[in-house]
Amino acid sequence: MDVAAGVMILLADAWAITRTVRSDADTKTKWMWIAIVLLLPFVGMVLWILFGPS
Repeated sequence: MDVAAGVMILLADAWAITRTVRSDADTKTKWMWIAIVLLLPFVGMVLWILFGPS
């Protein structure tokens, strides 16, 4: 069960990073969101969903 949850979080983070890189946000904002998602995997993903670049 723990491994499955970890894999799901990893896939969700990869998806968020991919969406961030492809967004129209400026480079500084993109790097900030990538750092947040990488440093805070679960919390960063939730923050990205709520406030991240569209």
